[in-house]
Amino acid sequence: MTSAAPQVLIDGLQYCNWSREIFQQMREGGLTAVHATVGYHEGFRETVRHLVDWRIRFRDNEDLILLARDSGDIECASATNRTAIFLGLQNPMPIEDDIGLIEMLFDLGIRFMQLTYNNQSLLGCGWMEKEDSGVTRMGREAIAEMNRLGMIIDLSHAGERTALETIALSRRPVVISHANPRWLRDSNRNVSKDVLRALREKQGLLGLSLYPLHLPNGSDTTLDQFGNMAREAAEIMGPEHLGIGSDLCQHQPDSAVRWMREGRWTREVQATASFPAQPAWFGSNLDFPGLSEGLLAAGFDEMGTSLVLGGAWHRFIRDSMPSAG
Repeated sequence: MTSAAPQVLIDGLQYCNWSREIFQQMREGGLTAVHATVGYHEGFRETVRHLVDWRIRFRDNEDLILLARDSGDIECASATNRTAIFLGLQNPMPIEDDIGLIEMLFDLGIRFMQLTYNNQSLLGCGWMEKEDSGVTRMGREAIAEMNRLGMIIDLSHAGERTALETIALSRRPVVISHANPRWLRDSNRNVSKDVLRALREKQGLLGLSLYPLHLPNGSDTTLDQFGNMAREAAEIMGPEHLGIGSDLCQHQPDSAVRWMREGRWTREVQATASFPAQPAWFGSNLDFPGLSEGLLAAGFDEMGTSLVLGGAWHRFIRDSMPSAG
């Protein structure tokens, strides 16, 4: 069974070793928009340096990509045959202990920020801590400030209590940009039914991860198994609140894994020190349209498939992110 290609294809999370080749693959794969990770454990000044590097990428590849600040840039990208790049942070480290830096980073183009990355942060608790203490005093202030600005709160890597409290506290819907149903892969990095139900009740969105450590059968997960996983998530979320957040780390060296896992907070080598092999059916943006085959085989209709591959993200960004104009 085949279907017409969705009008909008959006990947809700990537951390590639960015290059013109990857941007060309985004175009060849038909990606309308991508949320790209800018940093992990960097402080404010280092993050600004990364943003300078991104401005250079936008200038040198302006025929392929553009900086996205709101949903209007998704339409602009589609009209000009480019990919809109939304910039985000997987850790609140760049705001240090200064609530004012959230607005500064927003003004510089940051549109997503996670409240935690695995560990306890000044805002909340990550999933790898033994005890989840929930949202902190500063976390409540940060949530309110992100809501005011229209910066999207991302709960990937958050602990269960922190996630549930954030969903309840936030005046705007939040996302879990890259995670999968926990009952299909026994890892607290994935998401419980309780969190998904709370997310759906508050009009949030889940981006299904294609990173092998999050998939039901790791690198050996088949496209059909991905489709079945998406169907189970849709039974709770509905396709209108379900997207893709592939967590694609194309061409990144293994040293990037160590930076992600260890940062500067430890001298110990963490358990995962190298990138696992991607499943055969998803190795680059060229493979993104092929995800439709797994969704259709699992019982999604053409409309549901279109929503999961980009329509739901498009709706969420349009409704949640104020116009920059």
